[in-house]
Amino acid sequence: MALKDKITLGMSLPHRSPEPIDMGVVRQVAQRADALGFRDLWVTENTLDHVFSFDPVVILTYAAAVTRSIRVGVSVAVLPVQNPIHVAHQFATLDYASSGRAILGVGLGRDQHYTQFQVPREHRIRRFREQLELIRALWTEPKISYRGSLYQLDAGAMSPRPVQKPHPPIWFGGGHPDAIRRAAVMADGWMGAGGSSHADFKRSVPLLREQLEKARRDPTTFPVSKRVFLSVHERADVARDELHRWFSVVYRNPAGTDACGVHGTPEQVCERLEELVAAGTNHLLLNPIARHAEQVEALASITGLS
Repeated sequence: MALKDKITLGMSLPHRSPEPIDMGVVRQVAQRADALGFRDLWVTENTLDHVFSFDPVVILTYAAAVTRSIRVGVSVAVLPVQNPIHVAHQFATLDYASSGRAILGVGLGRDQHYTQFQVPREHRIRRFREQLELIRALWTEPKISYRGSLYQLDAGAMSPRPVQKPHPPIWFGGGHPDAIRRAAVMADGWMGAGGSSHADFKRSVPLLREQLEKARRDPTTFPVSKRVFLSVHERADVARDELHRWFSVVYRNPAGTDACGVHGTPEQVCERLEELVAAGTNHLLLNPIARHAEQVEALASITGLS
């Protein structure tokens, strides 16, 4: 059975790279992924970065405008360093402009985000929870009055409202056990980070399933995803070298090449992806790190989409 018949498949939009990204390639990848039947297009959020990186909402809006049916998502936006009212309006507008194709992935980020954006790290969990409550309320209610310990809003209203009902899906990232517990209760899906190892992912899935069952949610229908940084080439050594350079420059973590990434011939890549399916993923975000247009075609072939 082909991979496409076992799970749903997402594709990364070119958005973060040691070199500038050509907009013609962004358009080509978006349109080919749409035509080939990938479920969704994803970017990360890296506002201050040592490499080239697009703003997620802007580039997803562009991708939505040049495609017809593929969904568009960010995984993840660092929510506590942003104003939830702005985030709610941005993604309501993206959902409206794309005729109901937006996905908002959110996470707590890392310590440097709080320093860079001059937001206190204290009470970040409470801030995160209140932000989500406020976003969902603005998306679903005609007028809201919100009373949190950190956020208050009197008679707030927002238009346009999202097309998706009750609202666009909100996915969580984060591999810490506490983050996984929160995802099981509060999220509409969960994605393991591309920089997290396959071993960590395999440990996280049973905990997520256990927490979903405890929350009386169906683990078989809850999206469980993994972002996979990868390189496919007929020569396995070329694929590994390509991915190793990317992990070294972008993540500054050469060891991630083998611990987190997938590389090799089409047959080798297919085998590694099957291992992630066996570990419990029902959605894979395939994230080529170079030769993007070529890799979309190769991955469509590997997964059975073409």
